[in-house]
Amino acid sequence: MRIFRSIDIAGSGLTANRLWMDTISGNLANVNTTRTPDGGPYVRRVPIFNQRLMEAIGAQDNRIKKGWFGLYSASGVKVTDIAVDPTPPRLAYQPDHPDANEDGYVAYPNVNVVREMTDMMVASRAYEANLSVVETGKTLWSGGLDIMRS
Repeated sequence: MRIFRSIDIAGSGLTANRLWMDTISGNLANVNTTRTPDGGPYVRRVPIFNQRLMEAIGAQDNRIKKGWFGLYSASGVKVTDIAVDPTPPRLAYQPDHPDANEDGYVAYPNVNVVREMTDMMVASRAYEANLSVVETGKTLWSGGLDIMRS
């Protein structure tokens, strides 16, 4: 049924947005981490999103129609990887810091707090929108059941 399909699509968005917010939280928590087990400063992480195709989730019956250009229609989103941001670390002159290099500079994470907060607002709004789709689907399904009971 289309109602369940829309709830499934929105549910995949909820999962992806929650993971995005978790990633942002990790970035913000490590904004001043100058030393990690790998030996350098913390490196910002970014989720990589990809569309989830009907073909990929096992829907192989004839009711699934091919969309534009012969591709199967999308049925949500998934996180395929958590990548590291290749932006170089911020350097700050602090010769007394224990992690300062021979020139007195400390390498701080490549995390920009303003960008992370903006991303957090976007992820939060997307989460709310997907939650609204789920709630609307539940309301429609409940209304349909009420009609059938009458």
